[in-house]
Amino acid sequence: MRSITAACLLLALLFSSCAKKPDAAGRRKIAGIVFQEDQFFRLVLFGMRDAAARGGAELLEANSEGKPDREIQLINTYIAGGVDAIVVSPLSAKASVIALSHARAKGITVITYNTNVEGDIASSYLESDQTALGRSTGTAAREYIAQRLGGKANIALLAFRSQAPEQSTMRVSGFKEEVMKLPGVSIVAEQDAWLAEQAVRRGGDLLTAHPDLDMLWGANEGATVGAVMAVKNAAKAGRVAVFGTDTGEQIAGFLLSDDGILQAVTGQQPYEIGSRAVETALAVLKGERVDKAQSLPGVLLSRGDPEGVKKFAARLKELNR
Repeated sequence: MRSITAACLLLALLFSSCAKKPDAAGRRKIAGIVFQEDQFFRLVLFGMRDAAARGGAELLEANSEGKPDREIQLINTYIAGGVDAIVVSPLSAKASVIALSHARAKGITVITYNTNVEGDIASSYLESDQTALGRSTGTAAREYIAQRLGGKANIALLAFRSQAPEQSTMRVSGFKEEVMKLPGVSIVAEQDAWLAEQAVRRGGDLLTAHPDLDMLWGANEGATVGAVMAVKNAAKAGRVAVFGTDTGEQIAGFLLSDDGILQAVTGQQPYEIGSRAVETALAVLKGERVDKAQSLPGVLLSRGDPEGVKKFAARLKELNR
């Protein structure tokens, strides 16, 4: 009889140790993981911080720095630390599965944003429609080519396939889908350069290798910034136009400058993504039902709408308080 009672007590203790409960102060612990340091992820973190503060939760911030091994290490550290939820932009739909499956098996709520993983691991996934982001800027570029270049253009693309292949591919395909509606458009080169310093070098090389280039398109913030700087360094303002994806204070400044290089970008809503991701994690922890997929629309910013750009820049300044 005593052995049965002891066994029951042991099972009760094991069950209670697995259950996720608030700490002594009633706060939940949420790990917020980004994969690089740029304007987008800074705003994501600001959104996470504000949502965590509103929800009375503790936010543990980390950056995987685009390294799969570091992502695994961070997730395992948070599992060992007993966090209640992990909010993460995974580096790969496939390679990130094992570590996050381990977290889920330990009773940790997983919320993904920006990028997702295969399988039924995440309780919810928050995203901007990546194909639509590329398509939006592609539409603006197609209109520019039709109106300013007589329907013909040689375009080079700067993407980030080796960093986040699924996301990069969707943005590239969306952009191509629109610009290639014009029979006079040719994609003369596609290269990876997602950091600004990379993109300055690659963009400069492309401008040298293709003297008849009419346009550069950047698939993310770093590529867009680098493409603008490459055109400026090559003294080809007015001859080579730049279009891009993602936004930031520097990009807003480029759109408002009088050099005429950057024409349009389509940005996400990173602050809102970060905020909603943490709010969703807290809702799941409370036992509330949440949507499995949540999509936020992109925002087109264009040189042709300076007031819209100024309004966006003012909002960024407010968030970067």
